[in-house]
Amino acid sequence: MPRTPARGARRARTGAAAALVALALVTTAACGAGKPAAPPTVTAAPDVAVPKATPPDPVKPKPKPKPKPVVWPLTGKRTGTAKVPARPAVAVKIENSTAARPQRGLQSADIVWEQVVEGGISRYVAVYHSSLPSTVGPVRSVRPMDPAIVAPMHGILAYSGGQPPFIRAVGKAGVQSVTMDSGDPGFWRSGDRYAPHNVYGSVKTFAKQANKSRATPPRAQFSYAAKAGQGSAATHDRRGHVADVRLSPAQRTVWRWKAKTATYARYDGSTPSISSGSQLRARNVLVLSVAMKNTKYRDPSGAPVPETQMVGTGKGVLLTRGKALSVTWKKKGTRSRIVLTTPGGKPAKLDPGNLWIELVPRGSGSWRVS
Repeated sequence: MPRTPARGARRARTGAAAALVALALVTTAACGAGKPAAPPTVTAAPDVAVPKATPPDPVKPKPKPKPKPVVWPLTGKRTGTAKVPARPAVAVKIENSTAARPQRGLQSADIVWEQVVEGGISRYVAVYHSSLPSTVGPVRSVRPMDPAIVAPMHGILAYSGGQPPFIRAVGKAGVQSVTMDSGDPGFWRSGDRYAPHNVYGSVKTFAKQANKSRATPPRAQFSYAAKAGQGSAATHDRRGHVADVRLSPAQRTVWRWKAKTATYARYDGSTPSISSGSQLRARNVLVLSVAMKNTKYRDPSGAPVPETQMVGTGKGVLLTRGKALSVTWKKKGTRSRIVLTTPGGKPAKLDPGNLWIELVPRGSGSWRVS
């Protein structure tokens, strides 16, 4: 069939288009050989949010630890001050015969020790630090067991006088004596009683006489819980409402729990013990079994002077908040503190507050807790 003009024209156009495409491909290849093609630009869809980088959390400073409260070393109670006042512990020897009652200033003591002396009567070693009363007494003479009681506090012992060997023992124990017989300030006689039951003293004046080496706070003599009700006896389940302590045929001391004041009230037998117009009370009562022997020395009446053996070990009972706990005590040397442990061998802790200690002669004395 003969070729028509229209078909020939279409073929010519198709060939021309193919030539143009081939030329474009050649040109593109030539250009790509000299310079790489730019990467395609990616545009995010308008409805897709691009997340922003989150800045790191700021480093918070560590909170400062709360400062520990400042407490009185002989009671465990808070002082309310930035530090413990720089003053010594002052121990005063105070009488407890019938002629000496009622006493003055005993209610202000941090710790009171009750001991048996000649004739079976008792005397006190009252220790003051958190409070320094202006009047205490009646003040009496030193006894052989006193140095071992007060030596761990490295403070002052105030007394009216005593036999020379006993006075020398106080100095050997590292304790400063302040005595009426030496003319030291702070003592006077009252006109409302007869001698020798009429000597009184000022703890404030005694404290001012401390030499430079001991004008510092004493170290704690016992361990104390941080808060009331957390002491070792207070958390125990044994009832301890009454401690009936027989120190000798001449002295029976009774402590009775008073829930209203959370204290133990003291009685000489059935008679309330009074000091400065108020009944004596204690937050903690500690009863200790101690050995006692007669020394070669005698008092003016001819009676042998006994000595409580403070260095050693023994059993006892601690009463706090109406509860009682059996304890073991140990004192290694004259200047060592008494260490109290629970039946499980852990340190026994007292509730914050004052303490009365009953030194019960082993064998001749006794106590009953109910």
